[in-house]
Amino acid sequence: MATRIVLLAPPDRLAPLRRIAAPFWSQAGTARALNRQNWWALSFRLPGQPTQEIGELASRARSEGVDVVELREPLATWLPGLLVSDVDSTITRTEAIDLLGEAAGRADEVAEVTARAMAGELDFAESLRARVACLEGLPAEAVDEAARATVVTDGARELVQAAHRAGCRFTMVSGGFTRMVEPLARRLGADAFVANDLEIVDGRCTGRVLGEIVDRSAKARYLRRWAEKYDVDTRLTVAIGDGANDLDMMAAAGMSIAFCAKPVVVEAADAAISLPRMDAIPALWARP
Repeated sequence: MATRIVLLAPPDRLAPLRRIAAPFWSQAGTARALNRQNWWALSFRLPGQPTQEIGELASRARSEGVDVVELREPLATWLPGLLVSDVDSTITRTEAIDLLGEAAGRADEVAEVTARAMAGELDFAESLRARVACLEGLPAEAVDEAARATVVTDGARELVQAAHRAGCRFTMVSGGFTRMVEPLARRLGADAFVANDLEIVDGRCTGRVLGEIVDRSAKARYLRRWAEKYDVDTRLTVAIGDGANDLDMMAAAGMSIAFCAKPVVVEAADAAISLPRMDAIPALWARP
């Protein structure tokens, strides 16, 4: 059974990249190097299992600024049919609720609860309700201003475009808010998205969320729902996330990628990418 090993690194880490890659050259049936302005990738297709323990190697390499990713069948051979990505601190470099907390003058209080929720210390749904309660009275225009202040992760648009060129659907699932995620999804060209709905009455936030909260179990359900909708075998789905709220959908996917993620997510994921550019992710499926 074939295995694919992909190494990713920024240009200033070429020396450790070459050193860490050295053992794979002799094992590889085929190999390929890719370089872009902001990253390098080396992809090796091995005829069997690697002789090294990849988990331990990846941990050591990460300390030197090199990401090591192992792809197993069927994704070692087949392209993914569905990518499902978290939004806050994944597709974006910002957290929606933190931007809104700042607008409401309660940034420190909201940020503390956000950090504890993403680290898995608090139930997400309960913590979201507590944070949204801090937004009571916030004008709807402030939510729209926060949406415009959202910082998109480098390479996010290129990731979506690469997915579409490969015939892969790209969807976004967020514990943030529809009013902020919808314009971002349109801007990036995502095939679908889901997020939470802030209740707004008379032009102001009430401090409540409407309907089902998009928590970790909901994210997993949407991954399965989209796989069924787009007729994609779940073994060919990939989930990308950074926080504890993403763990269930990552477990449900054929492959999970911890992107610039919290330690609890790095530990649980099939692969971890610390290179803060989403356009490097398609390199995982570049054919050697």
